[in-house]
Amino acid sequence: QVQLVESGGGLVQAGGSLTLSCTASGRTFRNSAMGWFRQAPGKEREFVSAISWSGDSTSYGESVKGRFTIFRDNTKNTVYLQMGSLKPEDTAVYYCAVDLFRLRMIPSGVNYWGQGTQVTVSS
Repeated sequence: QVQLVESGGGLVQAGGSLTLSCTASGRTFRNSAMGWFRQAPGKEREFVSAISWSGDSTSYGESVKGRFTIFRDNTKNTVYLQMGSLKPEDTAVYYCAVDLFRLRMIPSGVNYWGQGTQVTVSS
């Protein structure tokens, strides 16, 4: 049974930093992209970032470019999202995602989802 378990969410002040992690169990996602989406109350799920299996390719949503960094450790089956210069509008539930086929993730194409971790940025 595949599970994606996120951790690292919490409350942080604007301008602060937070690092999320997501560990996969049940299988190794060789050659698969791993990434992150987020969803704020009343809004659609939004792509945040994704990384290829090798780590050579990454993609970011426009709203987080230059502030967030994604990386992964395949020995631990874990993907990380380092978030900096956080803004109140970054407040959302952050979901880990695995897409077996594409780096440019869209919600309907994601094969596996984590349960989500709350990030709240206070002003």
